[in-house]
Amino acid sequence: MADKDRSPVTAIGLGLMGRALAATFLEAGHPTTVWNRTAGKADDLVARGAVVAPGPAEAVAAAELVVVCVTDNDVLHAVLDPVADQLRGRVVVNLSSGSSDQARANAAWAEKHGFDYLDGAIMAVPAGVGGPQAVFFHAGPEDVYRRHADALAVLGGGTTYLGADHGLAALYDVALLGVMYGLLSSFVQGAALLDTAGVKASEFLPWATAWVDTVKLFATDYAGQIDAGDRAYPANDATMEVNLGAIGHVLHESESQGVNAELPRFLHALMGRTVAGGHGAHSFASMFELFRGADRRA
Repeated sequence: MADKDRSPVTAIGLGLMGRALAATFLEAGHPTTVWNRTAGKADDLVARGAVVAPGPAEAVAAAELVVVCVTDNDVLHAVLDPVADQLRGRVVVNLSSGSSDQARANAAWAEKHGFDYLDGAIMAVPAGVGGPQAVFFHAGPEDVYRRHADALAVLGGGTTYLGADHGLAALYDVALLGVMYGLLSSFVQGAALLDTAGVKASEFLPWATAWVDTVKLFATDYAGQIDAGDRAYPANDATMEVNLGAIGHVLHESESQGVNAELPRFLHALMGRTVAGGHGAHSFASMFELFRGADRRA
């Protein structure tokens, strides 16, 4: 490994994820300084070679690259505001959860104090950090990201630069969380329906995961239709009227079997509005008009 790949790193925040980040930097050969508001969380990292800074000022002074993973944006500022002037010339990579408007405000705050800022998002659990499936999104100036790309890449095989807009990492984060919770909610709803007939969730699982593969084909088509921007939304698989009828079956079955019907009822209402809006003969991709707002294509 080249010397540049072993540049010092400071890790601020040692919750489950923060400790995983610091441990991964250490394993990759980066001299790692750590700091956390609660003492004692660094003990295992010290045993592996980390240096504990006595305070935030000493922590940020130890490396050009400062990686922060704390509870939220308020904690980020509680820790770094008092030492903001000491960050001049350094790079702060914020992997704490937050919103796109917070990310853009943080970028302005960093510029005011003379340091570079990358906003990030982690799509992995602590145990997966450093592995090939761990996804880390980064957004901000490309030259800043490239300067530390080798160090950041050790965190996961899916480490990705999204673009100059600092808000992109947070937007990707919440968009993917929406996909996750939508899929998981639908799976649990389906398991509840089948449970009324004595079918175990584990029996349903292989059919559900196989069906997700089919749904991916639909999504691929819909992405192209949305990006076309012409509001054509050709019904290559089924019209919205057909989809409305299908979700109606899910709603009826849930109600008749005594299963909570809030999710299909909500979807039925949204799809009904889309049909009423003139998209009955269009594909499911026409739901984009409802979600994005009527002025999107004006």
